[in-house]
Amino acid sequence: MGTMLKLAVILPMLLIATEAWSQTRPVSTAMSCSRAAGLVAAQGAVVLGTGPYTYDRYVSGTNRCALGETIEPAWVPTADNPQCFVGYQCRLRTQPQGR
Repeated sequence: MGTMLKLAVILPMLLIATEAWSQTRPVSTAMSCSRAAGLVAAQGAVVLGTGPYTYDRYVSGTNRCALGETIEPAWVPTADNPQCFVGYQCRLRTQPQGR
């Protein structure tokens, strides 16, 4: 009986943890272009899903990147635009050749 009681207490906690873990990030294909771009602009940096198994971090400017990184324009698919400009992605700066 003690094992059943423990299971009855632990199982609901596991279900709650699983639900929290499975909460999804915003998905660009489920929103308009203006909404996706507005989300990046408002939050400054956001992890945005771009498909069932793809996601990346999009930023509003260089102040959201690490030292030694620069920004690169980023376009994602949205519900109303297959190539919506949402902001930027942080990329490592490349060193000039020959130095």
